[in-house]
Amino acid sequence: MLRKRLVTVLTFNNGVLFRTKLFRPDYRYTANFVDAWSIDEVVILDITRPEQGARENFEKVVQNFAKNCFVPLCVGGGVRTFADVQALMKLGAEKVILNTGAIEHPEFITEIANSYGSQCVVVSVDVRITPRGDYEVFSNFGETPTGMAPEAWAKQAEERGAGEILITSVERDGGLEGFDIKLCSLVAGAVTIPTLILGGAGSWKHFAQGFEDGGASAVCTQNIYHFTDASIKSAKKFLRKAGIDVRL
Repeated sequence: MLRKRLVTVLTFNNGVLFRTKLFRPDYRYTANFVDAWSIDEVVILDITRPEQGARENFEKVVQNFAKNCFVPLCVGGGVRTFADVQALMKLGAEKVILNTGAIEHPEFITEIANSYGSQCVVVSVDVRITPRGDYEVFSNFGETPTGMAPEAWAKQAEERGAGEILITSVERDGGLEGFDIKLCSLVAGAVTIPTLILGGAGSWKHFAQGFEDGGASAVCTQNIYHFTDASIKSAKKFLRKAGIDVRL
């Protein structure tokens, strides 16, 4: 059985590190952030709206991380064409995250998987709760309803070649009140590939719940630790004490 992973997600707006709340930049950090901690994987996302900045600023971030980061690097945000994928891989990404591009053109998943392998393709699924109380996938920065159920879309993504699913509750983003465990469990139960959960972690207990109750293979967070080595080690010690197999 694969060890459970702790993944840090860093969001950049026009090349500057921000934390987010409800999928909007909420607090600015720095333009010169370099990971130096014992995390298992780093995800960096470009959350720049088309009218807000140049893609080149984010590409510089990717290049800088690739030079200084010694854990797997997964990159996403605005990946719509195969040329986008090639550019990110050339800059040093080991995985790419697809969201709106995959929803609009599901065959895009297969194209990348056939060229780089399924292990390189992560499909990000942003979910809101509808007025009816159902879960629905949203695209375009979590703003456009798709009419799709998250478990159905995740299953289709797997069938088309995705290697992992990143599931995010839009309403819980930045809230620090816990993951949507029901949502994670629903998606994890529909696919056989690893499910990563993001959105809402505010304590180490929430990490344990994501693994034990949500069925997640990895728990992700961007706001709980911006960042110290001690905090990540503390999280892993807590999880190991709870009987969860993580890399110390």
